[in-house]
Amino acid sequence: MTNDILMVRIYLSETDHGKRKALMQEILTLLQERHAVQGVTVFRGIAGFGASGEVRADDILRLSVDLPLVVEFFDEPKVAEAAIALLDDLVPGGHIVSWPARRHGTTALPMRQG
Repeated sequence: MTNDILMVRIYLSETDHGKRKALMQEILTLLQERHAVQGVTVFRGIAGFGASGEVRADDILRLSVDLPLVVEFFDEPKVAEAAIALLDDLVPGGHIVSWPARRHGTTALPMRQG
């Protein structure tokens, strides 16, 4: 059994701030409490660089507390698109990417209440 989903990935750094707290925390709160997506995973990178070209890495030569973060989630396309619309005001432009995918397995997505 398969069903269509939308994968969403958000690129941040550890020092990105939201309106009241760390941007990553604001995103997690919004996705959990206001939008009830299926689940969210946050990955902490060991190295990376953005548009500025400045490399941030976690190694002996460069001790950085501003490492890259990737927030990733998936859900039914309508739900994921609605979540992206809410995130647009929080996340810097161009830092959200998405692509269609298929979920495989016999476990169906739980029914939504509301």
